[in-house]
Parts: sequence; C-alpha cells; structure tokens
Amino acid sequence: MGTISDTVIDTFKKQLRGNILLPDDPDYEEARRIWNAMIDRRPAGIVQCAGVGDVMLSVRVARDNDLLVSVRGGGHNIAGTAIRDDSLMIDLSGMKSVHINPDSRRAYVEPGASLGDFDHEAQAFGLATSLGINSTTGVAGLTLGGGFGWLTRKYGLTVDNLVSVEIITADAKRIRASADENPDLFWAIRGGGGNFGIVTLFEFQLHPVGPEILAGFIVYPLEQAETVLTEYRRFVDNLHEDLNVWVVLRQAPPMPFLPEDVHGKGVVVLALFFDGDPVQGMSIIKPLLRFGQPYGDHIGPMPYSAWQKAFDPLLAPGSRNYWKSHNFSELSDAAIATAIEYAGKLPSAQCETFIGLLGGQASLVAPDATAYYARDTKFVMNMHARWESAEEDEACISWAREFFARVEPYATGSVYVNFMTEEEVERIPSAYGVNQNKLEQIKRKYDPDNFFRVNQNIKPAA
Repeated sequence: MGTISDTVIDTFKKQLRGNILLPDDPDYEEARRIWNAMIDRRPAGIVQCAGVGDVMLSVRVARDNDLLVSVRGGGHNIAGTAIRDDSLMIDLSGMKSVHINPDSRRAYVEPGASLGDFDHEAQAFGLATSLGINSTTGVAGLTLGGGFGWLTRKYGLTVDNLVSVEIITADAKRIRASADENPDLFWAIRGGGGNFGIVTLFEFQLHPVGPEILAGFIVYPLEQAETVLTEYRRFVDNLHEDLNVWVVLRQAPPMPFLPEDVHGKGVVVLALFFDGDPVQGMSIIKPLLRFGQPYGDHIGPMPYSAWQKAFDPLLAPGSRNYWKSHNFSELSDAAIATAIEYAGKLPSAQCETFIGLLGGQASLVAPDATAYYARDTKFVMNMHARWESAEEDEACISWAREFFARVEPYATGSVYVNFMTEEEVERIPSAYGVNQNKLEQIKRKYDPDNFFRVNQNIKPAA
C-alpha cells in the first residue's frame, strides 16, 4: 500500500476493530464504488471503520507513513472526493448510529448515516431538521458543505441547525467544537467541507415536523414553461415560510398520475412542500395550479419520510453524473429563457435542470456567521447531466458546460460547494467569498500540512 510495509499493515489490522481491504481482497471492488459511476478509482487500502478509535488510528497510521487520505461518508459527493487512486480511504459508511433525545430535541448522528437513517429515527418522535431532498445522501457531506432542502426556508440551512461536532483533527486527536468550545473550528466546519478534520459525531437541533406534511407535484408541458416560470417567480416573491416550491425541467418520468402518452415529453415540474395545516396549505398553493394547463397533479398529505424519498428513483446510484451549478438572487427573463432553451435539447432522458428555492430563514443569517456565506442566494440552479454509458459522456458533459456558460451572466457568482465538480478548483474561492481568508487562517491552525486535502481544498494560509 504505497510506501507502507507489510509489517505495518499486519499491525494495523490487529489494532482495528473494523477491517482493512486491500486490492486483492474479494470485497474491495464493491467497497470502492460510490454514488457517481463516473468515478472509477483504486485506493491502496480501504479502512472500514467501526468506531472513533478506528478513525483516530487510521489518521495516525496515514500520517506516520506519509499516505494520502480520502474520507468517505455517504459517498454521494458529485466530485468523488471520497476516493483517490493509491490513497488510504477512511470509510465511515458503517458508522450509522442516530440517537434522538426528544426532550431536548437533539439528534446525535454518526458520519455514515444517510438522510433516510436520520429521518427514520427522528420521525419516530415527529421531529426533523433541515436536510436535503434525497434519502440516500450522506448527512456528513451535506452538512459540512452547508446543506439545504425542503425545510430551509422555515428553519435555515443544515449548518444553522448544527449545535456541535466531535472531530478528529490532523494530529489524530478528538476534540469538540461548538459555539463555546473551539468556536473558530465550529465556524469553519459549517460550510468549509472536510478541510479541517473528520467529524465523528454531529449534534443537531430538531423541530416538530410531520409525521404528515402536504406535498406533491404539478406537471406542466414544456411549451408552457415561459408562463409557468414567470408566474413562479412572482409567486415566490413573498412566500409563506411553511411552503417551499422547487422546479424541475426534464422529460416526464412515468409518474402514475400522468397519462401514458405524456411519459418522455418535456415538462416543467413544480415540486411543492408545506409544513403546516394541510387545509391552509391547499389554500396557499391553489395559484400554482393556475399557471397554465397542467398535464396532471398529485398533491396531498403524506408522511414526511416518504416525501424525502420522492426523488430517490431519479437519483439512484450507478449512473454517470456531471453537474454544473450557479446561484441566483433573482431569476431574470434571460435566465429563464436560457433554462427553457436547454430543457428543449436534453442529451439523455435522465438529464434535468432543477431550481431549488432558498431564502426565508437561511437569508437572515449574516454572511460571515458561518463559513457558508452565500446568504443572498434565493435560487440554486443545477444543470444535472445524468446518463448510463461512457459513449454518452461527451454529449452530456458538453450540454451541462454550455448551459452553465450561457446562464452565467445572470448569476451572482457564488457557488454551493457540494455541487462543484473536481475540475472547478478555480471556483473554490467563489464558494466562500468574504470568508476565504479566515478559512485559510483556521486551516493553518488545525491542519498546517494540508493533511486533509482530498476535497474542495482550502489551503493553509502562508
């Protein structure tokens, strides 16, 4: 394994409570696969950690033997930062514990837990926090980059609901970071990604949500997109914080409430979520049904945990994915026209554009209050190219890049770090803006050698 000797490997194995897989081991091939099938890399070894002790030991062995380290939580990151060739991959995916304290409304979550794991436990008590929209996403990566989803307008970003962490630093020590302990580190990990250590426990504030919420879809023909998106822009100007509405432009999937002859046609989907009284919610969302003549709609009360899985079939692992993304403070006519143009020439049936709506409570936090600074973001537009075979790579990647370049003049210039591909190194400062220098100083304090560098990397200050 790199420059590490067989003797060190043997000792390492004996000290681990978990397991280490080498390239010749039968489970290695499966263990190195992650969500994005574009990522095909072969680490020198995969440490399947069973607990905090294994994480600390792995960091120590890697440091002592000058090994490059990557860290896997849910393995969902689009850039594939969970894995690198010839590295030691510290695999946290087996550490999935989620403990809920309903009295204090706190969740204590290990780094291998998915959003589905979290929601399963929290919803047993009618509680939730602001997370993403796909149940297979890892809690750790989502949180460290900022995190947003259906509850963001009402309760802020994921990092706005983070109370504390326990983190293994580059010197293999475990420390706690919160508003009162190591506050500089706590500030940095709330949006600064995996640059500062390996979080082994997240503590979140919980809120009463569900177990039933009001949610569903309204599907309009793509031919009506200009009217629908213009009306949508007006509708969300002063939106009730209990309501969130996202937009997806794509080919219609085989949703059971749509006529069969609509399947595969270009559509504009309004995905709506209301956390409150469903009667009030239906009254508030009525205008959404009058933006045009929809192909169909399916709206009603449903379990919150079920809605969190609604997009899972469109985001299943094993496909090839390439994303480009922009933040917007408003959707100009030109931005809308560009989105519609590229929705009309999708290179594969799975490619799509989604527009996530933020604002609300997330926008009330100061840009320098956390490492995540883009608090003026009202819309996040993700050009999500997705396909099955390598033969389609060029067409699908070119579509995303061209679309990205065309719509760039209408964006704010900031970017959500979790949506950045590996090639976008020059855009990393755009994820942190006014906070970049402070992050570099904190990086120098906690990781002066840039040990944790397989990520959207923040280099230590000189």
